[in-house]
Amino acid sequence: MDLEKHPQQPLAPAEPAGIRASDADRDRIADILREALAEGRLDAEEHSERIDSVYRAKTVGELEPLVRDLPAVGSEGQPAAAASTAYGYGPEDSTSPAESLVAIFSSSTRKGRWRIGRRTHAFSLFGNIEIDLTEALFGQRTSVINATAIFGNVEVRVPENITLRGSGTGIFGNFEVVTLEGADPQAPVVAVNGYSVFGNVEAKPKRGKRIADLQDRFRKDLG
Repeated sequence: MDLEKHPQQPLAPAEPAGIRASDADRDRIADILREALAEGRLDAEEHSERIDSVYRAKTVGELEPLVRDLPAVGSEGQPAAAASTAYGYGPEDSTSPAESLVAIFSSSTRKGRWRIGRRTHAFSLFGNIEIDLTEALFGQRTSVINATAIFGNVEVRVPENITLRGSGTGIFGNFEVVTLEGADPQAPVVAVNGYSVFGNVEAKPKRGKRIADLQDRFRKDLG
């Protein structure tokens, strides 16, 4: 073939709506939905449905319709600043690295007073991982835990008055997230996503543990 007579056609760029969604894209949409809930633009049921769709979305085109009828974060009022004061959230840092917990024929535990980041990866292969957030400090409003259990176990425990969401699949195994809706729309949100293969992924509240109690103790310690 004569390349001069038959020049190779350049590949057409992907349509913006067809681009695969990144974790940052999903977090941006989730932030808009939470502000809408706080401002009364969405009720709890609508918010829950849209958040579930956010973490199932594969492309940018699937995300945008979820907030098409809502204003962008920060366009009205300062709800984010109020939440930062109430819960001690730090400034949002989308570049911060994810924390990884790995258990291969072993166990790994994260509990006590620690600061959970925006994203945590948990991988268990014939092992056990325990993530206990009941005394954790939330560096931001939304924390995402990506959990994978293959012939293993991943357990997540949270305070009973935060918002807990999840989306995942159990293949000859169990994937269970006990959905919670925090009474305070500014309270931390934890999303647990992933899958299990001949294993178990479980996220649920730890009764009697409340984030307000933790924040009060933290302030007293600082004083």
